[in-house]
Amino acid sequence: MRAIKNCLILFAGLFVFTTSCEKIEDLPYYDKGTVVTLTSSTTAVTPTPADSVTEVISFNWTDPAYATDTTNYKFILELDSTGRNFAKKITKQVMGKRTVGFTGREINAALLNYGFAIGVPKVVDVRVVSSYGNNNEQYTSNVVKVTITPFNDPPKLTSTSSSVVCDLPTASQNSLTFSWTQAFKGYSGNINYLLQYDSAGKNFANIKEIPVGNLLYTKAMTQGEVNETALNSGVPGGNTGKVDYRVKATTAQGAISYSNVFSVTIKSYIPILRFYLPGSYQAATGNGNDWDPPTAPELIRDQRAGLFNNMYYIYIYLPAGAQFKVTQGRSWDVNYGGTGGNMVAGSPDNFNVSTAGVYRISINRSTLKYDIRSGRMGFVGGGTGAGWNPPNVFPNYAMGAPATNLFVGLSDFNTTDAWKMIDSDSWNNGSNAVDETRSYGSAGGSGSTIVTNGGNFPTVPSNGRYRVIWDGRNVDNTKYEMSPATEMRLVGDGINQVGVNDWDPPTSPQMTYSGNGVWTITIALKANKSIKFLAGNAWGAFDYEDNSGGSQALGTARKIKWDGGGDFKTPATAGTYTVTLNENTQTATIN
Repeated sequence: MRAIKNCLILFAGLFVFTTSCEKIEDLPYYDKGTVVTLTSSTTAVTPTPADSVTEVISFNWTDPAYATDTTNYKFILELDSTGRNFAKKITKQVMGKRTVGFTGREINAALLNYGFAIGVPKVVDVRVVSSYGNNNEQYTSNVVKVTITPFNDPPKLTSTSSSVVCDLPTASQNSLTFSWTQAFKGYSGNINYLLQYDSAGKNFANIKEIPVGNLLYTKAMTQGEVNETALNSGVPGGNTGKVDYRVKATTAQGAISYSNVFSVTIKSYIPILRFYLPGSYQAATGNGNDWDPPTAPELIRDQRAGLFNNMYYIYIYLPAGAQFKVTQGRSWDVNYGGTGGNMVAGSPDNFNVSTAGVYRISINRSTLKYDIRSGRMGFVGGGTGAGWNPPNVFPNYAMGAPATNLFVGLSDFNTTDAWKMIDSDSWNNGSNAVDETRSYGSAGGSGSTIVTNGGNFPTVPSNGRYRVIWDGRNVDNTKYEMSPATEMRLVGDGINQVGVNDWDPPTSPQMTYSGNGVWTITIALKANKSIKFLAGNAWGAFDYEDNSGGSQALGTARKIKWDGGGDFKTPATAGTYTVTLNENTQTATIN
């Protein structure tokens, strides 16, 4: 029985084996596919902006005969500059189809990304890599060479206005805004834009440029900025002329394109001219580097009618033997020297002073005259002790000159009459010449802009001593400040006196005024502590801080300042000292 069973099992196994062999012989054979052959619709193409959205070239290839539905065929077209073996290839992928095309803009952007110059033919290598959708069985085709010439794809420039009237009082207001479309559409890198301009009709023979930046498409301009383009393009101040503008676009690889030209008619104005005083004195007086216009102090513009942009002046301390020139702008491009009161452009002769002191230097660029004289300022008028008689002003009613274009003075004023400040011992004669006296007044209160050789300052609200500051440090707005000067206190934590609290104005001792801006006090001081001067019994009053760098020297005048600084240091040894504050010389001394 067992033998019969074993025979049956053997027979069944033979049957299965025979059947399986017959099924393998019936399966189909799956081929691995073949390398495709690539062809191009043209061997050379020169697209134009009109071809931006039009197909200008197409590539086709043969069937790779993969053993799958054609929708699963994957093709990657590769392009690169010839001879680089596709090291920096650009690719375009398609599925199922055996053709791909490029519009004029697509092919142009590809070449621009390579840095090819506009209008210069370049040979490009093209090939296609075929595979299954899962990237298996990849094959690389033959290489087709195509000559392609990149075209100019410029931005389109427009403006909010084609006619502009510029004026000095409204120079900071918006005048127009330029806008432009993107250049080289489809390009993937940065594009830097510049706004260029030149006199109309000159075909940009003398180009001037205004930087804009990368990937920016607008440029707003004030009247002052537009006025500058007009002046730079040969439109004289106060005249009307036309200026051509265009946009220059540059890719990161150096391709350049220019927009259309947009013309603007401009009514210009005479701009503000600025003058500076470079010389041998600069380093020694804290005015920058010697003979360096970029760091030299600026002269004040005389804003009277007929003198605007012509007359300039400065009050400045100069050491003995100082030499200097005057420059228009912060360069040597336009400079003046001279002798005998006559200015000469580009003169080898320097202006100079023989003795140290504060000077008033005046120039007139129209008459080419200059004047150098003692620089001073004082109080004159019925409201002052000098009366309306300039010879009475100096020295008893003089002000101190602590810095360039800055005067400070204390004087008694009365409510019966107005007053002025004056820089000479005689009245101005109406000549508007460089050597004429300058007197100053203002109809406004403290903080107002002052007027040269004009009206008076108003009367004070009550009789008493006042502190007055003539401040020309901002050359665009010379002003004055005035406040009561009834007291001066010594405050700090360095006072060794019963009943005086540290840094407590109400309990701090008052100094004695001895005239001509001088205050004194004899008092016990602690060692190595701090003090300062306060013109009132509460914080917020006018005060003076140290400008000497923390000096503790006895008997030596220390510079002071009122616009922020450190505290004065008391002596290294405690004791009784006399402290002197001189507001005219802007110094403090401890003896």
